[in-house]
Amino acid sequence: MAESDHWRPGAAYLYVLHLDGPALAWEYLRRHPDYRRDWLRRRRHPGAAQHWGLRLLEDPALDARDAHPAWFPDHDSVVQLYPDTDPPPDAERFAFWHLPGRKHLIHDGRRLVLATRWAGCCLRLAFASDLADGMAFAYAVRASPDPCSRCRALVGELDKLVATAPTALAGPRPSTTALLELRTLQALDGTLAGASLRTVADVLFGAAAVTRDWHADGALRARVRRLVRRGQTLMRGGYRRLAQLHPHTQGRFASLAKRP
Repeated sequence: MAESDHWRPGAAYLYVLHLDGPALAWEYLRRHPDYRRDWLRRRRHPGAAQHWGLRLLEDPALDARDAHPAWFPDHDSVVQLYPDTDPPPDAERFAFWHLPGRKHLIHDGRRLVLATRWAGCCLRLAFASDLADGMAFAYAVRASPDPCSRCRALVGELDKLVATAPTALAGPRPSTTALLELRTLQALDGTLAGASLRTVADVLFGAAAVTRDWHADGALRARVRRLVRRGQTLMRGGYRRLAQLHPHTQGRFASLAKRP
């Protein structure tokens, strides 16, 4: 099979540096060959979404900048809004058009969910069915054995609304974790396209590094092998951790065996 070169330009992966857990989970899931097959067969198998931890199947051709996967259950970063049944006189009123960013509103089969993006931020809000513009509203936190962690997650998301306008175009340097995700996805795409480990190393780290350090038991070769293995693991179920989904322990996707 001829190797495709769509994965070679590193600039095409820079958006990955700004993705959060749910968005990264989508990037790995959309590369899964079986998921892509289920998308093509979605009219014949409308219930396939639940096997992947989704409420609805999303188009795998869309990357995380344009896709809006509806995970089930919701990630802690989803802010739930409900009408306030006992509001004070000065209660904040819900104003949809005052929310910042480029908005994308979807119905996930149960309720309206808004994803809005601006200046490297993404905020996801789920609206109760009886919430209307101009109503006093309240934020909801799902009960759990560790409610403080979910409260901190809610605070982190609401902090994004405090300063909605970017003060400068320059941002902080990417974290090592963000760089790891970028290289993992690029390495995964390379191997899915038919590239050898050495070719992946050449694209990621440069020809000079490969000429100097590529040996049978060398550190560079081991590093590339780990990146590819990590990408395969995340694509084949590890994405669930990024999306805060329960591990899939049984059913047709429990093993990595190919389906007939």
